[in-house]
Amino acid sequence: MTRHLWFCVVLVISGLGCGVSGTEAQRNARDWDAERRRMVDEQLRARDIRSPRVLDAIRTVPRHLFVPEPQRDEAYADSPLPIGHDQTISQPYIVAFMTQALDIAPGDRVLEIGTGSGYQAAVLGALAKEVYTIEIVPPLAERARETLSGLGYRNVQVRTGNGYLGWSEHAPYDRIMVTAAPDEVPPALVQQLKIGGLMAIPVGAVTETQQLRILRRTASGTEILDTLPVRFVPMTGKP
Repeated sequence: MTRHLWFCVVLVISGLGCGVSGTEAQRNARDWDAERRRMVDEQLRARDIRSPRVLDAIRTVPRHLFVPEPQRDEAYADSPLPIGHDQTISQPYIVAFMTQALDIAPGDRVLEIGTGSGYQAAVLGALAKEVYTIEIVPPLAERARETLSGLGYRNVQVRTGNGYLGWSEHAPYDRIMVTAAPDEVPPALVQQLKIGGLMAIPVGAVTETQQLRILRRTASGTEILDTLPVRFVPMTGKP
């Protein structure tokens, strides 16, 4: 193999493409970093996201790699984006708000319902010890699994399945995050939450105003705090 051809192969394997200089590739990489920093500063820090751990996690997770190529230029915009199969990746602010509300500790075990692209799971994985995430749409689950694995998130496990049932094998969970809206809180998820644990969940029909609720399980039941009006895709697969 000639020296030039070998050089091209190395560039292609590394994702740079033949004919792209190292300097240009570094500049492109820094552009993504700059967009991510701008997103954190203007969309999150400038509003009510104050947790240093949440801000650091979102600053380090490459959101653009969880967005389909046609939407990649908008990856750091303050809006949800389609990811196929009538599903979306939530806007960065909602991701940050829900994550901050759960107050995740480094030793926590977290369940996520609605993997989608895998971006929220990656943010959770940067904060928690273990993340178990369920996606009911098989192609999305497989794509998220490949993306998370490729980026080195070894503490995140993806299951294709019905989120209404939770993931009982690893229960109880310190925290549960639901990123699709059921009409009411699924009982199985409450049962899989530790006493004292927190759940973030949007509740309500798609045709109505949904409420993002923060639920704490207590020894005698649950405490519920309504926070933001939101709009999530419906949670499917109800038994």
